[in-house]
Amino acid sequence: MMKTDHLIYMNNAATSWPKPNIVSQAVADALLQPPGSMHRGGLESFDVFAEVRMYLAALLGVSNPNQIALGSNATWGLNLALMGFPFHSGDTVVTTKAEHNSVLRPLYELKQTKDLQIIYLDTDETGRVPLSAWVHAMQHVQPRLAFFTHASNVTGAIHDAAVMTKAAKAAGAAVLIDASQTMGWLDLDAENWGADMVAFTGHKYLLGPQGTGGLWVSKEMLLHPHLVGGTGIHSDSDTMPADMPLHLEAGTGNEPSYHGLLAALKWRKENPMSMESQMEKLVKLRTGLQNAGARIIQPDGLCTPVLSFQIPGETAADVGFILQESYCITCRSGIHCAPKIFSCLPFKESVRLSLSRFTTLEEIDAVIAAVEDIIG
Repeated sequence: MMKTDHLIYMNNAATSWPKPNIVSQAVADALLQPPGSMHRGGLESFDVFAEVRMYLAALLGVSNPNQIALGSNATWGLNLALMGFPFHSGDTVVTTKAEHNSVLRPLYELKQTKDLQIIYLDTDETGRVPLSAWVHAMQHVQPRLAFFTHASNVTGAIHDAAVMTKAAKAAGAAVLIDASQTMGWLDLDAENWGADMVAFTGHKYLLGPQGTGGLWVSKEMLLHPHLVGGTGIHSDSDTMPADMPLHLEAGTGNEPSYHGLLAALKWRKENPMSMESQMEKLVKLRTGLQNAGARIIQPDGLCTPVLSFQIPGETAADVGFILQESYCITCRSGIHCAPKIFSCLPFKESVRLSLSRFTTLEEIDAVIAAVEDIIG
């Protein structure tokens, strides 16, 4: 079997790589600077979190950057949203089988402690909940909270957030969206959609470091702080400050990584991505793997650059291992922390390839050739 002479990274839905060089430089520079005395250890003359919030507000489609709480990742934000939501015993939540464990596990905990009724809607065979099924559930169940992932981390299928949010709001539900897979890939429009909360991460398509992410909360949504502690101001109060974002931000933030995220956000603005070029790469990969004899999941419509496939007669783990060890192709195999979706898909596990703006056509050719070689 052939072996490539350099790493081909195809796991960007997990975390992006490579990142612009200025990202690591910004992190290093921040670590070398002496902390200031104000607040919780930040540099005296510059509030990196405020700057990041301004850039993120534009990408989220929201008007007030201070409604964005910043923390360690999307899981942090999702836990703030779910654990801090004002549930009553017996409330109903409607969500989808496309969700990640960062949602499924908090919901399981809440089901035990709050006696919630949780309804998981089936997706189609490409990982997208049919709009008719979503609208029907909203009208007939009228949940307290409606939640959906903006895009499946398994198949790349993107949900129509505007339609789904409108249907949920018409039924009287609050709406939480997980934008982990779309933040940085698409510009969002959270306020115009009518969403109440959007969770996101900084280390995927935003191209920032790990340890960054957060939660936007509308002014109309009041969450109980899931984490409490130091905020650097109002230190004589027994409770968290009422004003956002400090209401949800306890403890010292990951300032060096947020300097890296700020550098990534500036770089992205100066280097806009060509969506047409990215989709050409994805179509080339889909066509090549299908022609090679692999079974692929191919959603219609808007997608992230994610492709799940299976080689008949081979386990996903074996294929992933061969691609890594024999061809230096980094991918993901298994159920991708989204166990419920596989009850709806044509196979029960997959090899997942996820591209970035830095993926080249030559790398895609190499991946196709490797799969052809494995299939024989």
